[in-house]
Amino acid sequence: MKGVVLGGVRSGVGKTVATLAAIRALDGAGRAVQPAKAGPDFIDPSHHERVAGRPSRTLDLWLQGADGLRRNYARGEGDVCVVEGVMGLYDGDGSSTAAVAEALDLPVVLVVDASAGMESVAATALGFRAYAERAGRDVDVAGVIAQRAHGGRHEDGIRDALPDELAYVGRIPPNDELSVPERHLGLHMGAESPVPEDALDAAAEGLRTERLLDIACDPTGVPEPTERAEPTGDDRPRVAVARDDAFRFLYPATVERLRERAVVEPFAPTAGDPLPPCDGVYLPGGYPELHAADLARSPALDDLAAAAAEGVPVLGECGGLMALAESLTTAEGETHAMAGVLPADVRMRDRYQALDRVELRARRDAPTAVTGETLRGHEFHYSTTDVASDARFAFDVERGTGIDGDREGLIEHRTLGTYCHVHPESGAFDAFLDGL
Repeated sequence: MKGVVLGGVRSGVGKTVATLAAIRALDGAGRAVQPAKAGPDFIDPSHHERVAGRPSRTLDLWLQGADGLRRNYARGEGDVCVVEGVMGLYDGDGSSTAAVAEALDLPVVLVVDASAGMESVAATALGFRAYAERAGRDVDVAGVIAQRAHGGRHEDGIRDALPDELAYVGRIPPNDELSVPERHLGLHMGAESPVPEDALDAAAEGLRTERLLDIACDPTGVPEPTERAEPTGDDRPRVAVARDDAFRFLYPATVERLRERAVVEPFAPTAGDPLPPCDGVYLPGGYPELHAADLARSPALDDLAAAAAEGVPVLGECGGLMALAESLTTAEGETHAMAGVLPADVRMRDRYQALDRVELRARRDAPTAVTGETLRGHEFHYSTTDVASDARFAFDVERGTGIDGDREGLIEHRTLGTYCHVHPESGAFDAFLDGL
């Protein structure tokens, strides 16, 4: 599967809109598009999935390593993969957009804000191209998308200023509808606030689809895709996975890994679903603070408490940690009782409390690691957790913030609650399944 990376000159330049427009344009040209996202994001991929009709792959060297990143790319399906970058092209400690492009040997199309420039767009793109050589980076900046560019003389001036080695891939016109509302963890999800269809169509019309396809190339070092047969058999363990408005942050690769070895039983706690019969429970991250009242009324919380007390392995990541706590206090000051499995009270704050790549070392055996093992993940949350004096922690923090700056992972019975999101390439979910 050929691929191309859409990198930005900075955060906020319009990479997501450019990516959605590219997906729409390629789809209109009869190409099956596999979207992907550089970096540990859950929100942008939800917009990709809505437009492309297939889940977006996560590509991150910190979370997956180079081999894991390539394996995840290979699991994609389609004619061409469009990878949305993170921040500016060269920005990112541990896994920048440029590093992802290097790992796959894919070309980069640079998204440049052209709202107040013409020739300067070419100068900016040339600077990003020249920096790769100066820094000894194997990054091919091969083309430009002019974001917020008008047509006519404005577009002509941008295109004419580009040298032969930089292809003009088109423009995204200025349009206030080409935006997605934000909340405390970033953009609204794709199902909540999709980009209007007519605005997206207009943006796609401004892109040169054939030029984009000419730039895309086959990656290097990616294994041949293998047929993924769904395992069968009643003897496999059953894993209940929360999926609703409160629990949305879930990598497609995680569900794939779980389904390779277990029967996945989705349930929606905020819709009033009870916990289905299961051998293990996974509560991914999301927005429990926005649905705290419905969550508090859900029979699933009592079921979780009972299952945890009986020794059923339960893994809660970020939002899952919040749901497993004693209580959750929202930004409006309303306190709601949660499952009460973990000895902690969670409170939402006005600004984010942690945003970083994370490395943890297990201080004791836990559902996702054995003593001494390390796990890599990421954290991004607006809540703080007040833990009981006798609380037990599963991990020491070697990088990141964790729950209290030094420790991470509250553990009770066989239940683990952590702010850290991990990818299945970390081995955490294999360890979890081994313990069922």
